[in-house]
Amino acid sequence: MIGSTRTPSRPRAAAALTALVVLGVTSVVSGCSVAQTSATDTPAATAAATARSGVAAGSSPSTTAGATPSASPTPPGPYALTGAGDLSAEARQARPLVYVPNQQSGTVQIIDPRTYAVISTRAVPRSPEHVVPSPDLRRLWVNSDAGNALTPIDPRTGKVGKPVPVLDPYNLYFTPDGKNALVMAERLRRIDVRDAHTMALKRSLPVPCKGINHADFTADLTKLLVSCEFSGQLAEIDASATKVIRMIDLNKVKTPGATDPAMARSMGGPAATLAAGASSMPQDVRLSPDGRSFLAADMLRNGVWVIDATTFTITRFVPTGRGAHGIYPSRDARRIFVSNRDEGSVSVLDADTLRRLAKWAIPGGSPDMGGVTANGRELWFSGRYDSVVYVIDTVTGRVTHTIPVRPGPHGLLVWPQPGRFSLGHTGNMR
Repeated sequence: MIGSTRTPSRPRAAAALTALVVLGVTSVVSGCSVAQTSATDTPAATAAATARSGVAAGSSPSTTAGATPSASPTPPGPYALTGAGDLSAEARQARPLVYVPNQQSGTVQIIDPRTYAVISTRAVPRSPEHVVPSPDLRRLWVNSDAGNALTPIDPRTGKVGKPVPVLDPYNLYFTPDGKNALVMAERLRRIDVRDAHTMALKRSLPVPCKGINHADFTADLTKLLVSCEFSGQLAEIDASATKVIRMIDLNKVKTPGATDPAMARSMGGPAATLAAGASSMPQDVRLSPDGRSFLAADMLRNGVWVIDATTFTITRFVPTGRGAHGIYPSRDARRIFVSNRDEGSVSVLDADTLRRLAKWAIPGGSPDMGGVTANGRELWFSGRYDSVVYVIDTVTGRVTHTIPVRPGPHGLLVWPQPGRFSLGHTGNMR
């Protein structure tokens, strides 16, 4: 959003948020009981059973984003082609770099993952939010919503090109055939369908919610689930974005550990723009590794919603931590990393059961968006309120590097990443 609604200032008296917990009870939505425990079901993989193993406990973190990993099994299901080191021919041509859009300072900074040093700082149109790879992986797009522009970057060289005028591109996704871009025009409350190469507008789909921003597709690539941050809803939409199939209201469901929305509004930050009656703030959306569910992080409910990917009904809620924000599967698809922005931590969940395996602390930090390196050994996050980027060892959970950047780092992209094509955001690859 333009202006203060998207200015990343830490809410006032953030340390007092622990006193704002409201405990709920199990609720029923669309005939489904919403479980409030973090480990009650064990969904089976949709693909054939595959032996799984993680990064060896004794292995050392790599300092190169595109380094070739040791042999590991192919992940099952929708992420079968996104395992460690499984780069496409086009991705192998890319220069391994990390791109950091700094929303407050209006810049993109480029980090060399071998040296962990910022090697370039470029001005871009106002309020850059995310850096997104194109479907064919030949271009990266910097999304500047308030600046009404998409700025191209050549991934082979890291050179920043001339901005393309596009209205309100808060986030960017693509139809599975790679022909159309789906611009999440948050301020305008619509999805703009544009030519994926020229960005010429084809048509618009109004969405009846406030704060449309993140999304992901079903395993068969026929539908997508979109989050509406400021009205506490999720939208089921067909993959070509021709119609809204249904709206899912999260506000009616009670969950444990929720933050009081009225108090959150009074403390400033994004919650200040919550719609009347909203008590939920869904953020990142990712398909689970077995393809059966969507996971939607919720910054006010402090955890992850689990949505059945066939019926689009709520099945569970998994508490993770205050300000749950970004969701990233590990390269072997055995774990899910969830950034908890308001408490400075990363929750590590078992991909099958969603049981918490660990919680990695980033004292005083604000991990937002990021990605896993191609070899799976590092997890990078922007520190939204701290003007830094964090690098985390995915074996030990230790923060190995804290890299100073300009104010307001947001939708950071680690590139290249495994996968044959991009569906959008900061690396939703298949």
